[in-house]
Amino acid sequence: MANFTAADVKKLRELTGAGMMDCKKALDEAEGSVDKAVEILRVKGQKGVAKREGRSAENGAVVSLIADDKSSGVLVELKCETDFVAKGDKFVVLADAIAAHVAKTSPADLEALLSSEIEAGKTVQAFVDEANATLGEKIVLDRFAQFSGGYVAAYMHRTSPDLPPQVGVLVELDKEDATVAKDVAQHIAAFAPKFLTRDEIPAETVENERRVAEATAREEGKPEGALPKIIEGRVTGFFKENVLVDQPFAKDNKKSVQKVLDEAGVSLKRFARFRVGV
Repeated sequence: MANFTAADVKKLRELTGAGMMDCKKALDEAEGSVDKAVEILRVKGQKGVAKREGRSAENGAVVSLIADDKSSGVLVELKCETDFVAKGDKFVVLADAIAAHVAKTSPADLEALLSSEIEAGKTVQAFVDEANATLGEKIVLDRFAQFSGGYVAAYMHRTSPDLPPQVGVLVELDKEDATVAKDVAQHIAAFAPKFLTRDEIPAETVENERRVAEATAREEGKPEGALPKIIEGRVTGFFKENVLVDQPFAKDNKKSVQKVLDEAGVSLKRFARFRVGV
């Protein structure tokens, strides 16, 4: 067996982001040479991409890129297998590069993004596959958001100080208001609404909530005459939990988010919220 130390393994992991066992095997094959082990991992890495396809990628980062004039913005979630890779510079640089590419090319959807060329002769999919090889883990790009036309802002939240942001929010207002944009984005990060307004909720979803509310009330033995009020009260509770403008505002729960927007004289056109792995 080649002569190398734990420090060599650590250095190789820091240089490549590869797993510990892969680093040990590479150092053994390279007879202890870190430089040669880096080359071995790069060569063997591409062969390992297919083997990683079935593995789970639930760590990662959310990154954003906002235009200087705040007229457009991008939110990208890039996933990996471990927090070790997620907090590495190579991984974050990869995510930032993809965000910059989205901002530059405005792909119509994920399929268009993955098939577009991020470098001459290299698609985004190939770019991600190369990262699979270099970092030694399954890397997944499966969603992004891009807004333009209004006043766009982002809020990024770290769930741990040693990790990149795990939650990201992108908002678009109809006109500039940095304070409201930040406050509402922070609210969205904390309360995770699924819809902007009630109109966005599918009718069948609302009807199902009514059915569940009625069945629950009957199971609880509520009086027949009280059922309509109870049902509507519980459906309203569903709206407050899931509809952004109906939610009590995080900084002042005596006001709804809609009230805050109205008082500021702005409208929220749309939002996107990504949490890594969710």
